[in-house]
Amino acid sequence: MAVKKYNPVTPGSRTLVGVSYDEITTNKPEKSLVAPAKRSGGRNHSGKMTMRYIGGGHKKKYRIIDFARSRENEPATVDTIEYDPNRTAFIALVSYADGEKRYILAPAGIKVGDKVESGNGVEPELGNALYLSEIPLGSIIHNIEMVPGKGGVIARSAGSYAQLTSRDGKYAIIKMPSGEVRKILLTCKATIGSVSNSDHSLKVLGKAGRRRWLGRRPRTRGVAMNPVDHPMGGGEGKSSGGHPRSRKGLPAKGYKTRNPNKASNRLIVTKRKK
Repeated sequence: MAVKKYNPVTPGSRTLVGVSYDEITTNKPEKSLVAPAKRSGGRNHSGKMTMRYIGGGHKKKYRIIDFARSRENEPATVDTIEYDPNRTAFIALVSYADGEKRYILAPAGIKVGDKVESGNGVEPELGNALYLSEIPLGSIIHNIEMVPGKGGVIARSAGSYAQLTSRDGKYAIIKMPSGEVRKILLTCKATIGSVSNSDHSLKVLGKAGRRRWLGRRPRTRGVAMNPVDHPMGGGEGKSSGGHPRSRKGLPAKGYKTRNPNKASNRLIVTKRKK
């Protein structure tokens, strides 16, 4: 897939860089797999704003994705590749022999008509979901479970992937997208291949309005605030205020916020690169 540049016929299209969406085969989702998505606008149950810079945006419906790939040893056929407004990756509609349809994350390179399968003894081919105990070492994988049977949670965004490097007892050693190397139980599942829409990171919105369509409101810089509102606020003219830190006073550059006593620390072999 390629990126798409536009002629500068308006100020917004001058710097606009989009994705060509050549892989998409339909623009209508499967009705049975669509659910309403409620928008909070950053407000809590009493209507007060608890998260700033959220609100507006185009109306969306949620696509129900099968992250667990729970139907085992039953081949499914890819019917369509679709756009999903709720995530950066594309999704694929697959149908089983009994007529049931499900959405899965579309791996890069998958096409309509391809067969995908999940479970024990499945071939390690593109789009197939296998247990980490059966995946060949060195394989590129995505949609990785951390708790067996709960569904994939790691490497689900556009273009992301992890790599199975080795096995150690009951654990698989996986190099994560962040560069961290950690252990995950061999009884967890992962899908072969990398996630689709790898060009997503090259998109340029082109104008502030396009960001509003995505439901993101303007963000105020801390240095533009008053001292009462932010630790970096205040000062005469454009003098910026002190060390970079958050609104609550936590340092923003290089300060470790992970709990040193977290139980899963023992499963991390190498920490992520700074």
